[in-house]
Amino acid sequence: MKILVTGAKGFVGKNLCAQLNNIKEGKCVIPGLTGNLEAVYEYDIDSTVEDLDRFCSDCDFVFNLAGVNRPQTPEEFMQGNFGFASLLLDTLKKHGNTCPVMISSSIQATLAGRFGTSEYGKSKKAGEELMFEYGQETGAKVLVYRFPNLFGKWCRPNYNSAVATFCNNIANDLPIQVNDRSVEMELLYIDDLVEEMIDALKGNEHHCDYDGIDVVPVIPGSTSSVIPGSTSSVIPGLTGDLKGRYCYCPVTHKITLGEIVDLIYSFADQPKTLMIPEIPENSFAKKLYSTYLSYLPKEKVSFPLKMNVDDRGSFTELVHTLNCGQVSINISKPGVTKGQHWHNTKWEFFIVVSGHGLIQQRKHGSDEILNFEVSGDKIEAVHMLPGYTHNIINLSDTENLVTVMYCNEIFNPSKPDTYFEPVE
Repeated sequence: MKILVTGAKGFVGKNLCAQLNNIKEGKCVIPGLTGNLEAVYEYDIDSTVEDLDRFCSDCDFVFNLAGVNRPQTPEEFMQGNFGFASLLLDTLKKHGNTCPVMISSSIQATLAGRFGTSEYGKSKKAGEELMFEYGQETGAKVLVYRFPNLFGKWCRPNYNSAVATFCNNIANDLPIQVNDRSVEMELLYIDDLVEEMIDALKGNEHHCDYDGIDVVPVIPGSTSSVIPGSTSSVIPGLTGDLKGRYCYCPVTHKITLGEIVDLIYSFADQPKTLMIPEIPENSFAKKLYSTYLSYLPKEKVSFPLKMNVDDRGSFTELVHTLNCGQVSINISKPGVTKGQHWHNTKWEFFIVVSGHGLIQQRKHGSDEILNFEVSGDKIEAVHMLPGYTHNIINLSDTENLVTVMYCNEIFNPSKPDTYFEPVE
C-alpha cells in the first residue's frame, strides 16, 4: 500500500506522516497495516506538479490535508482550499485512480451560527461539495472530516491555535491574553486524530451527520444517525443517501479558556511544587500536559531538586500527587541505618536500586523482627506496614545504598504520622 499525504509539513501532516512511517518501518505494529505499507508520499508547498502527478498515478490512499489558514487576502482561502482540491482530484482522474480520498475540512464549513460569514468556512464547504461530486462521478470512496480546534505537539503557536499559543508562551515566560475565560472550546488532540486516520486507512472510519455544528454519529452497523441524548434513530429532514456522509473523530474535549490556562500554569509550577496534576487516562489534562511539555525551552527541560543532606546521606523528594502520595530517593552512606519509626496510617514501598541493604520491620508491641535482605542486583519492592516500626541498613562498607521510596501520602509537617522507635 502506498499513501499520499498532501500538506505533509503542516501540523496534522507532520504528525500523520511520522506515524505512517513508524508503521512502514515496523516501529509501530498495526494489524493489517504493518508489513503492507510500502511508501508514504509526502507532498507540500515546496513539491512540484510533477511530484503530484507521479504520486497520484501510484497511490492507494490519499490524505488531503493541504489548505490555507492565514491568507493575505480572503480570495486565497478559495484558491488554497478549493483550488488545490480540484487539482488533486483532476490529477487522480487523469490516471484513472479511484483510490479512497480523505479531505480535512473544518467545523466552520457548517456555516452555522458564528461561522455563517466565514470565508474560510465557505472555502472548506466548497471543497467538501467538490469531494462529494467526485465520489459520485468516479465511484471513489470519499471521507470528509470536519475537524474542531486541534492541539498537540508540533502545532505552530501564534498562528491558529490558542492552546499552542498558551502552552508556548507560558513555557517560555511570555505574556498571554484571555479576553473571556468562560469561552468554551471543542478540542481534538492530534494523537486521537491520527488514530482516527489510521482507522480510516483500514476502512474503520467513524461516520456522522451534523445538526447545526453538533456531530450526530451514525449507529454502528446501520445507515441511521442518532442525535446524542435522544432515543430517536432518525434525524428529521435527513434523507437516506445523506446519512453518514461525513466522518468525525469520536474523541473530543469541551473545556473553557480559563480552565485551559489554569491547567497550563499548574504544569508550569510543577518543578517548584513537585505536584503532578490529576491526569487520568484519556483525559484532556493528560493530553494538554504532553502538549505543554513539547514547548519547553532547553533551560527548563531539567530542573534542580532539593536534596536534604546530612552525615548519613541524603533524602530527595521527586514527585507529589494530589491523591496518590509521593516518590522520593534515599541515599544512605556505608554502614548507616535510617528509619527507626512507625506510622498509624501511612504505608510505603522501599525499592533498593543500587547497593546491598537490610530492611527490618517489627510490629508495635511485638518482639518478632521481619528481615528482608535487598540488593540492586535483584530489584524488588518491600511494603512498610502500618503499625510496624521499620528501618533500612546499608550493609556495604564501601558503597552507597540507593532506595526509591513511595509513600501513599504527601508528608504533612503538621500531621507527620511518624513515631520514633528502634526496631531492635
